[in-house]
Amino acid sequence: MKEFIITKNDADQRFDKFITKTVPLLPQSLLYKYLRLKRIKLNGKKAEISTRLKVGDKVEMYINDEFFAPREEKYSFMSAGKELSIVYEDENIMVLNKKVGLLSHPDEGEYTDTLITRVQRYLYEKGEYDPKNELSFAPALANRIDRNTGGIVLAAKNAETLRILNEKIKNREIEKRYLCITIGRPPKKSGIAEGFIVKDEKKNTVTVLKNPVKGGKSIKTGYSVLESRGELSLVEIELFTGRTHQIRAHMASMGCPLLGDGKYGTNALNKKYGGYKKQCLCSYKTIFTWKTDAGILNYLKDKSFEVEDIWFRTAFYHNEL
Repeated sequence: MKEFIITKNDADQRFDKFITKTVPLLPQSLLYKYLRLKRIKLNGKKAEISTRLKVGDKVEMYINDEFFAPREEKYSFMSAGKELSIVYEDENIMVLNKKVGLLSHPDEGEYTDTLITRVQRYLYEKGEYDPKNELSFAPALANRIDRNTGGIVLAAKNAETLRILNEKIKNREIEKRYLCITIGRPPKKSGIAEGFIVKDEKKNTVTVLKNPVKGGKSIKTGYSVLESRGELSLVEIELFTGRTHQIRAHMASMGCPLLGDGKYGTNALNKKYGGYKKQCLCSYKTIFTWKTDAGILNYLKDKSFEVEDIWFRTAFYHNEL
């Protein structure tokens, strides 16, 4: 029998979710069977799978040891790189400047060195995160940006912060602003462009359409031209929806693709400006616009965080493009 006392990082999640994370090798069929047979109990009693856990709850599991994943003595995140660009950090949250080329999360091609594994290594080495002391929580990212896009990503140090950030993102209480350089100018100095986007999973590309189609998703992109020099424009973008490749595809559909974008732009135009292979796009500013209670993050209301060093903005103003 193994016994677990619910801590703050494990509270407010469903009973079955906690079991799945804590006993990852236990098949779902056995999970429900053991709940029914009271081999898994909450505070000494049978509990519904939808029960929300509270701090101090006691979970007892009369389950064979073979179903419990062995605790790692060596953690895979310790093989991640050490370099992190931290815009802001406190006891709950990290505001990070992800560099171009770094994945936010592991994928089939890169598992070890990603932004989140670097965060976990950093916090482990600081003594703020120890997997042996956590039942089901690990530091996590609340948002992500593409490998070839740089800029602000939010990391949560505890479960309560992650829950709040996810809720605020869903309710649009966190504003995200992007900077980009376009080849060609948008149709107006500023405006809000709307349309519909369709994704091709095999090609990992999207198409922007003016009218709704089956399987299409609506998109809404705000833009403001900060300055134009020749056929290049420095543009600030505000996303009202967050679809795959939305900024790149939407701007290209308006006749002003991003400089350096080989997927939605053209190599001929990119070569004209030095053959940039890095797209000129950065998630450069985040504003916490809490409209409702933010719990332990209330102190961040109306705070904004910005990436200052943006290579393509500097090159634009120095006429180096």
